[in-house]
Amino acid sequence: MRILMVSWEYPPKIVGGLGRHVEGLSEGLVKLGHQVTVVTAETPKLQEREIVEGVEVLRALPHQPPSRDFVESVMLLNLNMVERVISELLNSNVQYDVIHVHDWLGAYAGKLFKHALRLPLIATIHATEFGRNNGLHSDLQRHISDLEWWLCYEAWQVIVCSRYMEREVQHIFGLPKDKLRAIPNGIDPNKLKASDSGDQSEIRSKYARPDEKIVLFVGRLVREKGVWLVIDAFRELLHAVPEAKLIIVGKGPEEMYLRDYARRLGLEHKVCFTGFVDDQTRNHLYHLCHVAVFPSLYEPFGIVALEAMALGKPVIVSDTGGLGEVIEHGLTGLKFPSGNSRALTRALSDVLLDFNLAQSLATEGKKEANHYTWDKVARSTSDVYREVIRSAQASGWSMRQELGGRLLEVSNHGRWNGDKA
Repeated sequence: MRILMVSWEYPPKIVGGLGRHVEGLSEGLVKLGHQVTVVTAETPKLQEREIVEGVEVLRALPHQPPSRDFVESVMLLNLNMVERVISELLNSNVQYDVIHVHDWLGAYAGKLFKHALRLPLIATIHATEFGRNNGLHSDLQRHISDLEWWLCYEAWQVIVCSRYMEREVQHIFGLPKDKLRAIPNGIDPNKLKASDSGDQSEIRSKYARPDEKIVLFVGRLVREKGVWLVIDAFRELLHAVPEAKLIIVGKGPEEMYLRDYARRLGLEHKVCFTGFVDDQTRNHLYHLCHVAVFPSLYEPFGIVALEAMALGKPVIVSDTGGLGEVIEHGLTGLKFPSGNSRALTRALSDVLLDFNLAQSLATEGKKEANHYTWDKVARSTSDVYREVIRSAQASGWSMRQELGGRLLEVSNHGRWNGDKA
């Protein structure tokens, strides 16, 4: 089977969990014997086409002329991705079997590929604009939500990462239940290993003293991640655990506000903002921390929590979204009511002051994380592809072979020779 994936981000360009998801899924599908092409945005200093772990990556050229705003930049990105794929089709004998679009930022390209190539479209909705903002409060948010609905409408099947997201998408967009498929995310523990180079104590010294107990947050610094809650909880935690140190890894639009908030609380010496760090530094910090905390207000799944669990670290999460489904309270981690900083303080105190509890959570959490592999995700997604392709063929809608021939004629003769549609 040959799959064309449309994703606005792909490593090394990483903004959130979407890029990691597409990477893990694509590589998992290749291991199953499928051929996968990912078309994505350009990344400076990288080739327009390369093979990465068996995945063909096509990178669109930058926008020309520059976009005037965010909405226009998304449209231009989609046009450039379409141009990139069409150029590939005209210069090769490639024929795809299915289109898979990840989130609304690839909706325009996905719809065009679906109808122009007469191929079934699969959509994965990683998060919704309604959920991120607890409603729609501006024209831009309503526009994005409309595009999400449009993508779901055009898709033959819609994949989400949790039962929580299944209910949310069904409620917001009115999708029939049989059009939805919940497939949890996965992780690759091999990509979480810290390099042997460099002294661990030297790396620790950049962020915390040898005697400090590290509380770690990893994620985008946006409202829905609830980072200010962990800062509030940490201030109270210091009364019980004065040797604690909070390290916040990530960047985002709320970074300056959060830095100022920590300063106003008098926590400059106890809260470290690292900004963006490379994967190796992140991995080292996972290994060094005593507990990882994820206080999200909205979280469709939460790959970062699984990463910490896979590395044998106790985790504390808010009881919301996919996080609430991954963690079993008191066994594989601790959960606290979303938005409740006092409950988070108690959970942090319990883990940092009770060694046996911390060890038990870490051990059981690691066992649970081992169930979430990209191989499983790829097998489940491959099953969806097969079902959709069979359905499209049985309906008489799919015309892949006919159009593929026409594309080859354009490549060979520079003009359309097939009958007009």
